[in-house]
Amino acid sequence: MDKVLIRLRMGSHDAHYGGNLVDGAKMLQLFGDVATELLIRHDGDEGLFKAYDMVEFMAPVYAGDYIEAEGYITHIGNTSRKMAFEARKVVVPRPDISDSAADFLETPVVVCKATGTCVVPAACQRKPK
Repeated sequence: MDKVLIRLRMGSHDAHYGGNLVDGAKMLQLFGDVATELLIRHDGDEGLFKAYDMVEFMAPVYAGDYIEAEGYITHIGNTSRKMAFEARKVVVPRPDISDSAADFLETPVVVCKATGTCVVPAACQRKPK
């Protein structure tokens, strides 16, 4: 199964805490979007996220950071789809230089990893296996 990758910039509306810190739940929201695309590609249905088995927050995310979230299916059951996810910071703002300065990170910073399980009811699976 292919990997799915999405990339977006965290805006000031994503900052939930002092110092423009973004709530870790935002990474889980991105993982949910990745999971949805994986299920649509695999089954032709959005399915439902059942549970996270593991979530590890590894580095802070701030407004202005560009985050890429990637995921892939690790195991396929009759209706369950186990998945692995990783979110990485790839661009950081540089307000110390100017309001519009930013740096592309040659080595992305892993900010969150997770594994979880999604379910696509058999009646909703439209793609042949």
